[in-house]
Amino acid sequence: MAPPHRQIRAQYDDETITVYQAYNSTIASAAVAQQQLDASPHFRTTRMTWIKPSWAWMLYRCGYSYKDPGQERVLALKMRHADFLRLLERGVLSHAPDPGSRNGGVTTAVSNLPEARTSGQERQKPTTVRIQWDPERTVRLEKLDYRSIQIGIPGSHMAEFIAAIVGIEDVTDKARKLKRILDESPGVTDQELLDMGLVPVERLFELPDDLQKTLGMV
Repeated sequence: MAPPHRQIRAQYDDETITVYQAYNSTIASAAVAQQQLDASPHFRTTRMTWIKPSWAWMLYRCGYSYKDPGQERVLALKMRHADFLRLLERGVLSHAPDPGSRNGGVTTAVSNLPEARTSGQERQKPTTVRIQWDPERTVRLEKLDYRSIQIGIPGSHMAEFIAAIVGIEDVTDKARKLKRILDESPGVTDQELLDMGLVPVERLFELPDDLQKTLGMV
């Protein structure tokens, strides 16, 4: 049976779920050392940041951590199920108008990167959690037919998100070793990568029916 077109697949246990984000070394080192995402003064709590439950999509987004210096360290963030669900309950699809914008709607997502400058126009900052569905990837970065979720957290929700994180792990070395193995042994199987601990076991994370409808999953 084909997977649902939109689904949340993640590594999780009875209490926590793992999501991923990539940062520069300054932010990542402080976050891991103090187990606090905003431990570095360089972490900007006023900008939207995007988290992803999919390991493969994180690898695609950051190019196995080699894409750019701003994403050179990949962090695995553990959240309690209830806090993760609370984020989703507050989410709106990325094409929906943002009720906090003066012009009636922001239709494009904003990442945790330097803000673009708009001449003669005040930038409108999103105030709601954003939900975006993108084609899922394999760990070889190949596009799949079904979609994976990204969750955009604006500055207005950042403090609550940071407080919800119960564990931070640097998984950059895992991403880079995976890249090296794929380059050196292109015939390696997914099961072999799993046995090496380079690919997590991700399972379907079930949501209540009403939340699935809100997120455009059905």
